[in-house]
Order: sequence, then structure tokens, then C-alpha cells
Amino acid sequence: MSAPGIAAPTGAQERRRWWRGWLDAIAAYRHPRVLAMLFLGFSAGLPFMLVFTTLSAWLRELGIDRTTIGMLSWVGLAYTLKFFWAPVVDRLPLPVLGRFLGRRRSWMLLAQIGIALGLVNIAHTTPVGHLGALAGFALLVAFSSATQDIAIDAWRIEAAPQPMQGVMAAAYQLGYRIAIMVASAGALWIAADHGFSAAYIAMAAMVGIGIVTTLLIPEPEPRVPTSAMAQEQRVVAWLERNAHLPASLRDIGAWFTGAVVCPFVDFFSRYGTKLGLLILVFAASYRLTDFTMGVMANPFYIDVGYTLKEIAAVAKGFGLIASIVGVLIGGVVVARLGTVRSLVLGSLLVIASNLMFMTLAWTSEPSLAWLALVVSADNLAMGVAGTALIAYLSSLTSPAYTATQYALFSSAYALPGKLLMGGSGFVVDQAGYPWFFIYTSMLGLPALVLLWLVVRQSRAVANGPRPA
Repeated sequence: MSAPGIAAPTGAQERRRWWRGWLDAIAAYRHPRVLAMLFLGFSAGLPFMLVFTTLSAWLRELGIDRTTIGMLSWVGLAYTLKFFWAPVVDRLPLPVLGRFLGRRRSWMLLAQIGIALGLVNIAHTTPVGHLGALAGFALLVAFSSATQDIAIDAWRIEAAPQPMQGVMAAAYQLGYRIAIMVASAGALWIAADHGFSAAYIAMAAMVGIGIVTTLLIPEPEPRVPTSAMAQEQRVVAWLERNAHLPASLRDIGAWFTGAVVCPFVDFFSRYGTKLGLLILVFAASYRLTDFTMGVMANPFYIDVGYTLKEIAAVAKGFGLIASIVGVLIGGVVVARLGTVRSLVLGSLLVIASNLMFMTLAWTSEPSLAWLALVVSADNLAMGVAGTALIAYLSSLTSPAYTATQYALFSSAYALPGKLLMGGSGFVVDQAGYPWFFIYTSMLGLPALVLLWLVVRQSRAVANGPRPA
């Protein structure tokens, strides 16, 4: 009921307001920092495939055995374990670069230089007989790339307000997925005509996109809330209790307390122990479906009867288009529906798209049209779900400990899925593809239950006493 003297909005006005809300959400993609996020997403995604599938293709072409190739993929653990050195990136200013570029951009630039140097050295290393050196350079690329991820995630969260985090996450994912195509299909295309050394030199040159972006974007203003400053009193208290220690040890202890202990204390003090643990378990479960299914995608296409060219043209081509559409839709959906409802929608879409793969497993004649439809649905679903998750996890971080806390969240959602995906082949061998896709779909249900518990506990914390 409207207030006296104020006319209630008509149906036409409500419709115009509804459309204006969606148009405003779409228009957010034109913001300069959203466009910058697109290029930073490209910079983040470029090294990933170059130390995994592209490098594996080069090694296999040279006759390196699959066991050795599989062991080399362990360099990718740097992405999962990055929370160990995230406190350094979060709190330690670089001596020279930091004065000119600021904390976030200086770490980005240093990491990008490390990526470029690693790729150039890989290009000039002969794998046969020099696998140790090659592994070392691949580890340099992976470590530098993971460090860049820490700094970029911190910049993304700090450079835009919470209502824009959905489109920021979408722009990041869009750039990331374009980079994956460049570093996989693009690198293989160059390698086919000019060799893998030329391909890796070309990819090293592509790192320049991230370097130029880093030099052009502004450093975000530090936003340290009063609650975080109060937490830093723990550092003061630690120093007072350990006044008898040598100055060097006291400095190290104070830094460790402020950079490592305080981010965890801050998170659990804001959300409480029960809700904090629920959030971490939810994050760890949300992407189990696409992690466990993704590793079996290419073997499934081949086993069904699709050729490599069909897989490249349809699964990769249509998949990229659907991914782009998915992340763009995801950004708008988060802006309009909020993170919780977007997370539910994304999870349901991923479950449904996995069940669609069963129809491919039952077909006697491989259909390119149906493959395109199923792959497009799957990539669109992952685009929406991924954008929603990134926006949600970003909203949980404190401005005082952005890099450390987001690195913890991203490691939490990646590690269980990467551990579980190792058993995907065993499930297929024992049960067959139809039951495998039922299994991967059902892995999405715990996340929905946990999300309901997170929302319920969040309301209890908001309405109850301050969390312990």
C-alpha cells in the first residue's frame, strides 16, 4: 500500500523499472576497470595451458612416455598451494617497483616478467635429454602465474565496489577463456607450421598484453576497516609478550602474526567458527561436478566416435562461444539476482548439463549437432556458475587481507576437485559413461545443501549475538 498522497507505480512503470535494472547491469561492462579486468583475465589464463596440455602435446610428439608427462603435470600444484605465499604478496611491498607502481601492480609486473622468462627458456630448451631443466622452467611459469593470480584477484576485489563484482568476475573469466584458446589451439596451430619453440616464443610475446595493462591501470586505494586495525593489536600484543627476543626474531614474528594469523582470525571473527567452516566446505564442494567431469571430456568424445577435427571444431569452437555467453550472462545475473540465487542457478545448470551428456553416451551414431548443443549447454552453465562463485568468494574477503583470504578460498574450491578428478577414469572403467555422468551430476547436490545451511546460519548470526 502506498503512502498518502503518493501514487502507487503502474504496471508500465514497474516494467520500465525492471528493464532499466537489467540494462544498467549490462551497461556495467563498459566501465574502464571492467575492461581492464578483461585483459588481466587474459594475462592470468595464458600460462595455464602452456604448462599443461600444450606442453604435454609437445612432449608426446617427441616420444616422451605418458608416465613422465603425467609427473610433469605436478608443477600445476603451484596453483593449488598458492595460499602458502599469498600473505607475502598481500603484505610485503616490493622495494623498488612498489614505490612506482604500488603493492598490487608491482607484484603483477614481477610475476609477468617471471612468466615471460620461463616461457622463453622453455622455447630454447630441448625436452629430450633436458627434462629436468624443462620441468624447472615450467615450475617457474606455474609459480609466477599463481603469484600473478594472487595479485590480480586482490586488485579485482579492491578496484571495484561489491555491486560490480559480478561483472568484474565475468570480465576476468571471459579474458581467461580467450587466453586458454590462444594458449592451446593457437599455440598448436603455430607449432604445426613453425615448431613448438616458435609457439612458446609467440606466447611469451603475448605476456606483453598483461604487462601493458598492469602499467596502465591505477593502483586501488587501500581500504582498511576499523575492525581489521583492531585485529592488528594482536601484533602489538605479540611484540609486548616477546620483548626479550632479538629484534630480528621479533620483526619476523610480528610480520607472521599480521600477515598469516590475522587474516584467519579476521575471517572467523566476522563469521564465527561454525559459519566460517560451512563457507569453506561449501566452496570446496561447489565445483566438484565440473572438475570430475572435465578430465574425462576428451576421452569421452573419442570413445563415442568423434574425430579430433570434430572435437576441435565443435567441442572447442562452440564451447568457447558458449563460455563467453555464459560468463556475460553470469555477470548480469549476479548483478540482478544477487550471489546466493545466482549460485543456486549455476549449480542447477551444471547438474542438468552433465545429465545431458548421458544422451551422447547412448547414441549409436555420433551427431555433431547434438554434440554442439550439449557442449554449449555445459560451457554456458559453467560460465554462470563460475562467475557466481567468484563474485560470492570475493564478497567474503576483508579489504585488509584481500589477497590472503581469496587465495585461501580459491585453493579450497580447487583442491578437493583436483584430488577427486584423479579417480574419474576408474569410475568410467567400472560403471560406464552413463553412470559416470549420473555420478558427476550428483556431486553437485551437496553444494546446494551446504549453500542452504550457509544461508540459514548467516541469518542466525545476523539475528543473534556476535559470533564467537
